[in-house]
Formats: sequence, structure tokens, C-alpha cells
Amino acid sequence: MTLALLVFLFPLAYSPGPGNMFFAANGARFGFWATVPANIGYHIATWLMTVAVGAGFLAVFSDYPKVFLSIRIAGALYVLWLAWGLFKAEPMAAASAARVAGFWDGVVLLLLNPKAYVLMALIYSQFGAEGRLFWIATVFTTNNIVAFCLFALVGEVISSRFSAGPWGNRVLGGMLAAVAVWMPFL
Repeated sequence: MTLALLVFLFPLAYSPGPGNMFFAANGARFGFWATVPANIGYHIATWLMTVAVGAGFLAVFSDYPKVFLSIRIAGALYVLWLAWGLFKAEPMAAASAARVAGFWDGVVLLLLNPKAYVLMALIYSQFGAEGRLFWIATVFTTNNIVAFCLFALVGEVISSRFSAGPWGNRVLGGMLAAVAVWMPFL
């Protein structure tokens, strides 16, 4: 069951989405280790929400589709705000002037990430929750931690290999903004 779950989750966790792009951009901007507090916040919230969805919280989204639409729109606006901050940030050499994402930024990113809720719903639609609620939440969260760490490391490596000046931040901010524009359509 665990192997089937991991095979199911792999393309979902490693495809571009708000979380992956957020951690790649922050890894590029501040380095891998600076992303750790936001990563911890995101994944504590991931585990808790995955348990909540498996326990029936998803029914709220089914019964009240405007709640899910509100989350999608709020999430897109939040990611656009993050993208704007990255877009207008100074070149890498002036990184000390920029704000590093923290624990609560990670929590908010998860709470406003519609892709996360879609993935949680997909998991339980395929694997059920009976007797496996905490196990599924743990496997899902652990898989995401690995994906986000890899994206943050790739961002850091690319940034260290290529000095793009202010345009590097603009490209990363633009990529994050593109994800934000896509989010309401999930």
C-alpha cells in the first residue's frame, strides 16, 4: 500500500505548483537553509490538514463550493503578493535587505494552496481513510517535504551557478506569478 501511495503521489508532489515554486524561488534567493522554517510550517500544516480532510473536512468544500473558490482566490492573491515581493527584490548581492519567509509564511501558503486540497482529496478518493488516516497523512507529508527540499536545493544550485542580477529575481517572481494565475483554475 505504501509503495502504491508513493507511486501515486510522485508526479503530484514533484509537478510545479505554488509550494514547489515558492521553495525553489526562496532557495534561489536565500539558499536552502533559509527555507527550513517555512518548510516546517508548511508541512506541519500539511499533516494537520491532510488528517482533517481524511476525517471529513472535505465535505465542507463539497457542500459549500464557494468556500473552496474563496480559498483558491485568496491563495492566488497571496502567491501573487509573494511573487511581487520577489520580482521587485534587489539583486542577490543585496539579499540581506529582503525578508526571508518564515514558519507562518509556510503555514499560510499551505492553508491558501488549492493544489494541496485537491491532492488530499485525490489521495483519499483512491486509498480511503479507514484505519490509515494518520499513515496516509504522514506518507503524503514526508513525500512533500522531500519534493520541496529538492526544489529549494535546485533553486540554490541554479542561483549559485548563474548570476542573473536583478533579472533573476524578476524571472523567479514571474514564474511564481504564473503559478498564482493558474491557481484559481485548479
